[in-house]
Amino acid sequence: MLYYPRTHLAATMADALQGKAAFTDAPNGLFLAAPRRTGKSTFLQSDLMPELTRRQVVVVYVDLWADQQRDPGSLIAQAVGRALIKQLGVVAKTAKSVGLESTSVGGIKIDTSKIGRVDGATLADALRALVEAAKSPVALIIDEAQHALTSNAGETAMAALKSARDQLNRPGQIKLMLVTSGSDRDKLLRLVNTHAAPFYGSQIQRMPELGPNFVAHIADLIIRQRPDLGAVNQATLSDAFALFGQRPQFFMEALGQVLSPLASHTGRFEEAMLTKAAEQLRNDEAQMESDYTALRPLEQAVLWRMLALGTRFRPYDADALQFYNDKTGAKVSVAKAQKALEGLRAHQPSLIWKSARSEYAVEDAAMLRWFTERAQAGTWPPVARQFDWLEE
Repeated sequence: MLYYPRTHLAATMADALQGKAAFTDAPNGLFLAAPRRTGKSTFLQSDLMPELTRRQVVVVYVDLWADQQRDPGSLIAQAVGRALIKQLGVVAKTAKSVGLESTSVGGIKIDTSKIGRVDGATLADALRALVEAAKSPVALIIDEAQHALTSNAGETAMAALKSARDQLNRPGQIKLMLVTSGSDRDKLLRLVNTHAAPFYGSQIQRMPELGPNFVAHIADLIIRQRPDLGAVNQATLSDAFALFGQRPQFFMEALGQVLSPLASHTGRFEEAMLTKAAEQLRNDEAQMESDYTALRPLEQAVLWRMLALGTRFRPYDADALQFYNDKTGAKVSVAKAQKALEGLRAHQPSLIWKSARSEYAVEDAAMLRWFTERAQAGTWPPVARQFDWLEE
């Protein structure tokens, strides 16, 4: 698998987290949004983590997308617990071997039987103990952080992280760095945009996506491995990369196909890449159209309302119920609307996201872009070509 290093970006972010950059709020938390499959997790694990480690920062990484069956609060707590066990090392093992249930780190009493499954009430203490045991600053990186809001324990964990940050950090002295990332900016906003949000006042930043430098790197690889192709048209490759949604995995898969000795296209491979990208885009949109038209009329109406209103969506208010009535031609009660929402959640893959506070959003941000483009073009809503669902 191709790895494209982004060392300068990692160094810039590390400086910001450590408070070495002016005019940044990063010491209070860095909140990054980037579309799915655009290289966000690879950057965090392969660039930012090594850079922070090089600076003698203890890094704790947890991906809340990796195991969606487990409570996100538990995943965060266990990641901190594992790091604490590693730092305590012999101290914790000795305490257990002599039958002691707890050990003390810097005056903080740690129950060794609960390390690795710290609940929200003790997460702040565990982080303070981790900083003390490591004798170094700690960076906690939470990937796909929006999933923390899907459970009460997850919300509690995020509030505990904010508390730990406030306790540990001082002007000019950053002991706890928080990095949260997500594939949907609207969902991440729920961490920062209301007085009840755990990180109210912080800003969501769009993570820089791979661009011209990445394409130039790929072009250089092609020239070195396939000198018979001559000069590479980087402008056309960049256009193709953009059509792929700047998703390196799909781009590289297509590149392998068009450069294969078995490729059937004629002409330049760059033009073939444009064709592949357009085909991928059509397939993605066709899948979303198929998913939408296969829904029952009320599910379509609810999803339509959600797409149109975004964070202003309220599923059961009078305007929403009237909208559902207008689109389905039937009287819709709150109970029926609730059943439609559950149907959208049960869809495989799930079409909507629900927070612990019963806030709803479209699961895949790509569907929102698809809706917006079709609405602007006057081609919304899509209509089923072969069948219509009957109301149950």
